[in-house]
Amino acid sequence: MKRTHKLLGMAIMASGLLSAGAFATALPAASAAAAFPTAPPPPGPAPKLTIPTPSTQTLANGLQVISVRRAELPLVTVELVLRSGGEMDPPRLAGLAELTANLLSKGAAGKTAPQIAAAAEALGGSLDAAAGWDQSAVGMTVTTPKLPQALQLLADVVRDPSFSQSELKRAQKQAIDDLHLMVSRPTALASIVASRSVFGRGAYGHSRTGTPQSIARISRRDVEQLHRALYRPDNAILILTGDISPARARQLAQTSFGDWRRPAIPLPAKPVGERASGLPAMLVIDQPGAGQAGVVVAHAAPRRRDPGYYVGVVANAVLGGSYSARLNEEIRIKRGLSYGASSRLEPLGDAGLWLAAAQTKNRSAPQVISLVLGQFKRLGDSVVSVPELAARKAALIGSYGRRLETTGGLARQLAELAIYGVKLKQIDAYIARVQAVTPAEIEAYARKYLGREGSKVVVVGDSRQFAKAIQAAYPKVGLLEAGTLDLDSPQLRAAPAAKLPHD
Repeated sequence: MKRTHKLLGMAIMASGLLSAGAFATALPAASAAAAFPTAPPPPGPAPKLTIPTPSTQTLANGLQVISVRRAELPLVTVELVLRSGGEMDPPRLAGLAELTANLLSKGAAGKTAPQIAAAAEALGGSLDAAAGWDQSAVGMTVTTPKLPQALQLLADVVRDPSFSQSELKRAQKQAIDDLHLMVSRPTALASIVASRSVFGRGAYGHSRTGTPQSIARISRRDVEQLHRALYRPDNAILILTGDISPARARQLAQTSFGDWRRPAIPLPAKPVGERASGLPAMLVIDQPGAGQAGVVVAHAAPRRRDPGYYVGVVANAVLGGSYSARLNEEIRIKRGLSYGASSRLEPLGDAGLWLAAAQTKNRSAPQVISLVLGQFKRLGDSVVSVPELAARKAALIGSYGRRLETTGGLARQLAELAIYGVKLKQIDAYIARVQAVTPAEIEAYARKYLGREGSKVVVVGDSRQFAKAIQAAYPKVGLLEAGTLDLDSPQLRAAPAAKLPHD
């Protein structure tokens, strides 16, 4: 910038229009006039999405085939998605669905893990597999000519995984190492406990990625049983997005998956997502020596198919869905109490979760609790201003548009709609539905779902520095030790040892 000003001044003085002294006087004024604006520009018009109508077909074995044609580039994303995920983990085996999905590409149809990886690379892609709540998926993106080979590779790992003992042990070790690191982080541990506080004994109450103890319990037989029960064509959706027609999608699906047999036994019933929790509404977990405290405030939320879904999405955007949303504004920008404060809304198949989180200095934990609860209350007590609402909607719409720019993003969005039984035509209704949300709807939604009486607050940190202050403000607070937590128990405590009978 300085060099630009110097060159400009030399040019002006050379022309004889200004003396050196006059230029020195004029330069600050010019710099001030070009100062950075103090307010962001208003949001521009919302983009218009043009998404072809998804095609839905069903094979004789019950496999649903969904395709959307985008012929601009010779690319296709293919995903095989199950309508089951971590909610199907058996008691005390949290993380089983995630571990099973991760093992699919670690050996199948006579190929080893390196051979499967090499086969995917030869096709110009990589095979990705994971499990979430309510779904498990494996997929890849390839050029159009490579699609038949990609589908065959996908069929191999989904239908004929080997689940070798050596790969299982390797995956368990890696998962346990990752989980030990995760639960050592105050905010991550607080989030796990907050979910348990909201969902209780329900299917969404446990840690979806498991705990060090639950992962260690999992046997090869457990993995094989879960795969046999859930990985079946009548529980699966094959999604293809990109340079492919519906007729070609059905032909390829029939070739790779048409002989996949549907078992005679029915699918396992979906467990209830949320059950009553016996945990206190305010819970402090002592993690001695923690450098900071993790503060999490959670609420139960409606399921994905709830009519108020879009109101919830916009409400979350106002509360904590971006850097300039209210939580970060109050906690980081105004007061410098955290590097970041945010919230998320996670609507699921049988329930949902609101979760706000911030990591702060131990001594600041009581203040951050008050600020987060205050912002939840504010959302239900006052009307969101028109400029604030417009900015948050613009951020949501822009993010949604970017997600749909790639064939992979389009496939993932279709998978969400299909898994939760939402009509696929809703994929191009997002912008209109978000824009239609009113301030009054947000206020009513927040009063209904984000009231103080439904709050679950969890604080993890060095409690010596904040426990007394929290107890003074919230007398019914519960206190647990991080080192003795049993994250696989709804009570977070290990069951008492059985007493031996007297002789």
